Amino acid sequence: MTRVKRGVTQTRRHKKFLKLAKGSRLGRSKLYAEARRCVMKGGTYAYTHRRQNRRFYRGLWITRINSALKEYGMNYSRFINALFMKQVDLDRKILAYLAAEKPATFAEVVKAVK
Repeated sequence: MTRVKRGVTQTRRHKKFLKLAKGSRLGRSKLYAEARRCVMKGGTYAYTHRRQNRRFYRGLWITRINSALKEYGMNYSRFINALFMKQVDLDRKILAYLAAEKPATFAEVVKAVK
């Protein structure tokens, strides 16, 4: 059997991780083993935090809607139930935007639901 030299393949594999670890400090951006650990752990955190971000924003929207509804003498849970019963298809993101940026439109939505 002929001898296989792995220099090119190994270098390419290492460069891939080193490129992804660019911007890290000290050995994490220069040493392959540390760069690989850094990239793998970073990928895990990125995946987890993308989901946490969605949770955070949903909570923020709910808080904004609830605080805007106080002046109409309604609370969040009753409002969402009324929306569901009237079959109004507006999601929380849009409702929070209307409550913060366009109060007149939000007032119309609340009146339609009451």
